[in-house]
Amino acid sequence: MNLQEVMAKVEKVENLPTIPSILKKILSIIEDPNVSLQRITDFVSSDPTLTARILKMVNSPVYGFPGRISSISHAMVILGLNAVKGLLLGVSVFELMQRYMRGLWEHSLATAIFSRILAIQKNVDASEEVSVAGLLHDIGKVILMIAFREDYAKVLDEVKNNERYLYEVERDYFGLTHAEVGGIVSKRWNFPLKLIEPIMYHHRPQISEKFQKETAIVHVANTLTVARGIGYSAEEFVPAVHLFAWDILNLKEREIKEIFKEAEELIAAAGEIFASDE
Repeated sequence: MNLQEVMAKVEKVENLPTIPSILKKILSIIEDPNVSLQRITDFVSSDPTLTARILKMVNSPVYGFPGRISSISHAMVILGLNAVKGLLLGVSVFELMQRYMRGLWEHSLATAIFSRILAIQKNVDASEEVSVAGLLHDIGKVILMIAFREDYAKVLDEVKNNERYLYEVERDYFGLTHAEVGGIVSKRWNFPLKLIEPIMYHHRPQISEKFQKETAIVHVANTLTVARGIGYSAEEFVPAVHLFAWDILNLKEREIKEIFKEAEELIAAAGEIFASDE
């Protein structure tokens, strides 16, 4: 497939006819480099469904504020602008994930949980933002599925039938991987590098420049989620953790066991998020 054609569709994803109108509005808001917390608060508060989803997520085990956040304005202040923009996008693509790639939402949630646990364990600032990066790390899959549904179905078949890594087959078909697509749109949406790099390099953490530890965390979190068999990532086998990530995080066997133990309870509790919306 022509790389220019792929790039053109990816960079104008909000113009695709299959994008829901509410998501188009959200994209227009987060693309505004001057958007304020107040504008986002007003927008979310005007939509009861979006309000309920944001509050469900913020009060879930994913973010560590169970039952403590009762209003959108409170959620916005606690999380901060960057995390809020990512969270708003995350809950907005829930339906698309369920429609186009069932199981991807559960995979993304679990990756967000593993990311937050790792960030806290490794004393990374703003663990909520790292968790958001984990939640959005596979956003590129959604975009490729929407923009090139038939071709992406072939990609998934190729992965399943030939036991190849998904990103390898994506590059053969599109000239880009879902991680790179996620990075491209994250830049367009004016996300900070702290979110862009973990999304764009979650399969190649050694390439990250400014936020190496955050990128390594999402890389490892994604692998742990696949290893645990949570949701659907389209991978047929567990990808290896890059040595760069092992070195920068300096994970011990005892720590990994602790991470899995803590994640089990949180993932089980988080499994109910949005279940009533289906």
